[in-house]
Amino acid sequence: MKPLIFVYSHPIQYFAPMVRRLAQRGTFDVQVLYCSRQGIDESAKDPGFDQVVRWDIPLLEDYSSTFLPNWRGKRRSISGFWSLVNPSILRPLWQSPRGVVVVHGWGYFTHVLAIVWSKAIGHCVCLRGESHYVQEQQLPRWKRWMKRLLLGKGLFRFVDYFLYIGEGNRRFYRAYGVPEEQLLFTPYSVDNARFSEAWSVLRDKKAALRRQLGLPEKGRIVLFSGKLIPKKRPIDLLEAFHRARVPDAFLLYVGDGILRAHIQERAQQLDIAQAMRIAGFVNQSTIAQYYAAADIYVMCSGIGETWGLSTNEAMNFALPVLLSDLTGCAADLCVPGRNGFIFPCGDVNTLSRYLHHLLTLPPDQLQAMGRASREIVAHYDYSVTLRNLEEALLRS
Repeated sequence: MKPLIFVYSHPIQYFAPMVRRLAQRGTFDVQVLYCSRQGIDESAKDPGFDQVVRWDIPLLEDYSSTFLPNWRGKRRSISGFWSLVNPSILRPLWQSPRGVVVVHGWGYFTHVLAIVWSKAIGHCVCLRGESHYVQEQQLPRWKRWMKRLLLGKGLFRFVDYFLYIGEGNRRFYRAYGVPEEQLLFTPYSVDNARFSEAWSVLRDKKAALRRQLGLPEKGRIVLFSGKLIPKKRPIDLLEAFHRARVPDAFLLYVGDGILRAHIQERAQQLDIAQAMRIAGFVNQSTIAQYYAAADIYVMCSGIGETWGLSTNEAMNFALPVLLSDLTGCAADLCVPGRNGFIFPCGDVNTLSRYLHHLLTLPPDQLQAMGRASREIVAHYDYSVTLRNLEEALLRS
């Protein structure tokens, strides 16, 4: 079998199931090279959640993986280009029979090294990044010029296929001169099968779930799931919820981060603390309960939210979505009027208006929007990525 080597910064809860399924298909000899142990042990703090995070679903089972020593040390959080320096990656790439190397992004020294070295020794190099065309346009002109020089005229010349995750990512590559024939659609996905199975079990237990989680049994629950950090703009949702003024509505934050205290303080100032709760960090084994207990999902993110995979998760639970126009997945996963709405990032009044609309929508119409969410997210599945990878790479 042809080798297929993935290079990842660390074990990621969204990527491991995809790699596992690809390994089980037996088309390639799948291996993963990890540059850090973040996420599976207690050696490093997640800077976004502002705490040590250890995922509680299997991340290393049923496929071959190797952890590479990092010259920057075991206990350093992954943050910045020089946070991952793993020169030992040269050896396994050299010793492997020539095959396919998939590198996730170019934001670390080791990843750039892997791209250049793999191409130089004869591997087929695939790059899967997250950069988004609309967000790139927000950068100063000089930064875009520098990136065009370093990427379009530099690093991208070492890449055979660009695995784009959605429409914004495809436009980014095209803007940097990547020809259409080098683009391969590998949609950003979560484990739809696992979440859909959880939905089938929990869908008729909303009242019981709310009692179990200490949430109001009556009224509609608006859900925010993610890190409470400036990029995610969680305060926008709090302000919009306050302005929507819908009786019995409840706002639930699932996540943690440096803005937690500020959210709680602002809720007190707005006199809505009794209609809001921060659940804190919730791990993968129990997150399904919160999605199943909610009615509406909101992501307010600004620049830096190149996708927003918790949106995929929420849509598996038949939740209508409200997404900012700078959320990377907005153009792919939200069809305005069908399964939710897109609002201008930072426009609290428009967000509040859409929120009020969904909170007061008749139940049958809200449920129809939820069903549309499930239909849309079904097309953003690991199976699409695996099929497209196999078809293209077996020809290379």
